[in-house]
Amino acid sequence: MSTRPPQDDDRPRRDETRQAPAPAQESAPDLDAVMSERRALTNLAYRLLGSLADAEDVVQETYARWYAMTPERQAEIASPGGWLTKVAGRICLDQLRSARARRERYVGEWLPEPVPGGAGWSMGRSSAGPDGTADPADRVTLDESVTMAFLVVLDSLTPAERVAFVLHDVFRYPFADIADVVGRAPAACRQLATSARRHIRAAQAPVAPATAERAAVVSDFRQAWQAQDIKALVGLLDPDAKAVTDTGGLVQAGARSLAGAEAIAQGLVELFQRVPDLTVEERMVNGLPGLVIRQAGVTVTVMALEVSGDRVTDLWAMRNPEKLRMWTAGTGGAAGAAV
Repeated sequence: MSTRPPQDDDRPRRDETRQAPAPAQESAPDLDAVMSERRALTNLAYRLLGSLADAEDVVQETYARWYAMTPERQAEIASPGGWLTKVAGRICLDQLRSARARRERYVGEWLPEPVPGGAGWSMGRSSAGPDGTADPADRVTLDESVTMAFLVVLDSLTPAERVAFVLHDVFRYPFADIADVVGRAPAACRQLATSARRHIRAAQAPVAPATAERAAVVSDFRQAWQAQDIKALVGLLDPDAKAVTDTGGLVQAGARSLAGAEAIAQGLVELFQRVPDLTVEERMVNGLPGLVIRQAGVTVTVMALEVSGDRVTDLWAMRNPEKLRMWTAGTGGAAGAAV
């Protein structure tokens, strides 16, 4: 390299002394692009936690962490959606790990929070909140991964199994990405998902009827219940059927769990005899035909039913008013008889 001082001909001309424009800095991701991930995050968190209220809290915390970063740091993230999913998954995993201790303090049986509507939320009704914003439920896609039976089985898995399975089998995330969420090697995450899959398959109904067939069984069940026909109810219930009620200790209830067709049928009929102003409606619950029980026009219970063949095998009755807010908006809340 030459070390001679610059000669006159070497000196830059005046117009060359103007500084070239600085390269444009990479800008932070577009706000709309980031916020468009909200629905996917809510879907993920609801399936991981079984609570729409908790899922919305997770999404809010995820976005709070995103906007706590500087625009420069945000711009460095190649995939904002992937970053948001990873953070939401980690928050859910932490909540699942602490859930066992919280469940020990929960009064009675714990069930996932039911959400109204059928697949895609094509119910023909707006669910905007009082302030005009969309309800979180509008951001939950209902499919077979969100039925009450599926969520109940997911709740029996370990936190790591649940996260690995939901991220991979439901949302199709590769195990390499799941490893960053769970904090384990990709091969270990694969084993977690395999273990979860085995538990879920073992718990699945041997014969899963189509939605129309399922709806017919639920309709017959409702009619027999309102007619207080114990014999018809027993005929529609599997001999080993189980019924579980979640009150959260906030409302009165009869037996929180019942087993056997005779016991369940008797309990349902006694309820109608004790509370004459109850009505039962057929509604879609977590994407499948279910029942809503009202007292004096107020929703007091939402019931999801699992059907195998032409029999009801499981009933999950939600009585906890804190988990019925989506069903009681504008009706003065859930209260009333022990259902």
